[in-house]
Amino acid sequence: MTTLEQKPAVTGGGREHGLAYWAVSDCWNITRRTLTHYQRHPSAVVWQLGFPILSVLLYGYVFGSAMKVPGGGDYRAFLMPGMFAMTMAMGFMNTAVAVVTDADKGVVDRFRSMPMAPSAFGSGRGAADLVVAAAELTILAVTALLIGWRADGGAPAALGAFGLLLLLRFSLIWVGVWLGMLVPTPEAAGGLYAVAFPITMISSTFVAPSLMPGWLGTIAAWNPISSTATATRELFGNPVAGGGTWVEEHALLMAVVWPTVITLVFLPLAVRRFQRLSR
Repeated sequence: MTTLEQKPAVTGGGREHGLAYWAVSDCWNITRRTLTHYQRHPSAVVWQLGFPILSVLLYGYVFGSAMKVPGGGDYRAFLMPGMFAMTMAMGFMNTAVAVVTDADKGVVDRFRSMPMAPSAFGSGRGAADLVVAAAELTILAVTALLIGWRADGGAPAALGAFGLLLLLRFSLIWVGVWLGMLVPTPEAAGGLYAVAFPITMISSTFVAPSLMPGWLGTIAAWNPISSTATATRELFGNPVAGGGTWVEEHALLMAVVWPTVITLVFLPLAVRRFQRLSR
């Protein structure tokens, strides 16, 4: 008869360390391991920032003079919150590629063979990616300031906007972890960019949904990325191209609801997938 080996309770300072303690401890170990990888390979972060920074320069300077914001306003001021949201959204693909690379190298199997909390791999990966996302967002915001973008809504509102952007990234990290454990190879994970790119483009990142064909504008308006982009534009005090639809008028609410729903769906799926991986 086979028995499952569990971590023993450890007594320290007169207090027992139970499952919650080990879950946090294991999560921290995975987080530290992931951040150490980024520290030794900073080019990975630089590569992740390359596309959004080039997009800012391309759309802001090359196409900016030809772009119009419904209701008026500077296009670059309209563009930057959308670029922030798109960068946070696209980050889940980096998570997926990193997870499948670990699985391909046998790292995930090694973790599964250890007496560690089942949630630690996903939560540790998520915590590390959230730290990297905050660094990416800081660099992108500095770039935006250099080209003339300003947050005119005040410091508390700006902090709230950055919080919503990180909330979107946090929720999509679980999508990346789940996808990373589904696809068989890193090459296959790279192919998912072909799916992710249209999702980020069919949103209010670059153009207001009201300027799109009716059916496409409706899809773009209900895109979670659009809700975060519109909400952050409101908080930053930048031009908001609302189309009068319910989801656009309640962007602040939906910028919280969408990430919450995504997290509640994909976090359990990611943990369950980790538990069911074959050795």
